[in-house]
Amino acid sequence: MPTKTLQIPTADGQADAFAAFPDGGGPHPGVLMYADGFGIRPALREMAGELAGHGYCVLVPNFFYRHGPAPVIELPEHIGEEDRPAVFAELMPLIEAHTAERTLRDADAFLAFLTAQPEVGAGPVAVTGYCIGGLLATRTALAHPGQVAALAAFHAPVGADGPDSLAKLAAEVHFGHAEGDLTPEALGGINRALDAAGVRHTSEIYPGTVHGFTMSDTDSFDPAASQLHWERLLSLLDRTLTER
Repeated sequence: MPTKTLQIPTADGQADAFAAFPDGGGPHPGVLMYADGFGIRPALREMAGELAGHGYCVLVPNFFYRHGPAPVIELPEHIGEEDRPAVFAELMPLIEAHTAERTLRDADAFLAFLTAQPEVGAGPVAVTGYCIGGLLATRTALAHPGQVAALAAFHAPVGADGPDSLAKLAAEVHFGHAEGDLTPEALGGINRALDAAGVRHTSEIYPGTVHGFTMSDTDSFDPAASQLHWERLLSLLDRTLTER
């Protein structure tokens, strides 16, 4: 599986990025993957490689590039519960500084870069993300309705801009929520907004999960829920990017 370390020109500088491609050249459908708040690290590289192995060109940008190359902060090899207070003390100022305006400027650059890669075929792309990356993916899909055909977000605050904002989505959507992240009432508000707008979607709580259930290098990892996430994600991508 070919991989690359790349630099993406943006309106605010250069974003370092990791990319994984299927064997055998291209072209293949493109996927923009936003990491969780811990950023690009071995676990995310493995996830990008897994997705590339199913026939997708995957670009994972360091959206905290304004603060330095990934990893922006020092991370333990395994992020246990005892590590979280110190890690989040460093991360939260970066997350709070990452405004919606920054997200949209970066999204323009990330999508332009992805679609310009020789391995990436013409046509629509998908965006996916985890934790804060799921919110960034949602904002990217909202800003690029003619280009983004599929949106997937996992254990992500997708309703942070208000459930009504989701009604403007043109992409087909899958939201995989952690049971510990939102109440059934909050899930109902998100799903009612999607239903009312006619957005093609699945939006569900993964039973028994806590925030971060897809991340194999954390105590939150849930193997069964991670496998379900892959099934849901691949089904969405196959439906929207390869069956056209």
